[in-house]
Formats: sequence, structure tokens, C-alpha cells
Amino acid sequence: MPPIRFVGLADLKPWPGAARTHSKAQIRQIAESIRRFGFINPIVIDEERQILAGHGRVEAARAMGLEEAPCLRIDTMSEAEKRAYAIADNKLALNAGWDREVLGDELERLLAEDLHFDIGATGFSVTETFSAANPNTR
Repeated sequence: MPPIRFVGLADLKPWPGAARTHSKAQIRQIAESIRRFGFINPIVIDEERQILAGHGRVEAARAMGLEEAPCLRIDTMSEAEKRAYAIADNKLALNAGWDREVLGDELERLLAEDLHFDIGATGFSVTETFSAANPNTR
């Protein structure tokens, strides 16, 4: 695997075929996740510094006032592979499901262990958390 390097956000270019959109609310969620957990999911770029995966993370980093972000540069893909990867990176996670019982238990434990934990850092709203943690809705 290539090394992860910090690259200036101003040097990154959006992938012209990026099909996913990011709402302002989602950008705030991503920024909160980066603040809470660190920037541990690098942006995937090609040799031209085009973003193949991580447009939302780049937008969140800019909103946070960051000047650079960790990037993983991939320069072994054809143009077709880049297009396919950009789609797959977004779609494959959407194909996963949730074990609602385990999810509810984990969210309950988070809240019980740290009363000041911002559940929004998980990407779940308070309403979604209550629904997942409430045994009557499982």
C-alpha cells in the first residue's frame, strides 16, 4: 500500500464524475467525526491529485479551516478503474445492513459511559439513537 501523505486541500481537485452529493448537515457530521476521532480515513487521490474517494471529508476539512489532509495516492488505475472505484467506494457501504439489537446496545453503552458524548459524531441523530436503543422499536 502506498504511504499516506498530507496534501494541501487547495491542491486537491474534485473528480469530474463524482456522483454523490453531500448536504451541509452531512458535512457538519463528517467534521464532528474528524474532530472527535481524528482524520483517520484518508482521502484517495490519483496522480493528478483528483479525489477518487473522500469529497465529503475534503469539504468538512475546508469547513473546519484545515489546510491539508491525509491522502492515499493511487497511480496504478486506468481511467475506467478510477471511475469504477469512485462509484464502488460510495455504493458498497450502502449495501450493508445493521444488526439493530447490537446497534441499539452499542449506542446505549456509549451514552451510559459518557453522558457528554455527542451522539451526532456517530452519524446518528438523537431520534435515530432512541429508536435503535428502544427495545419496543427493534
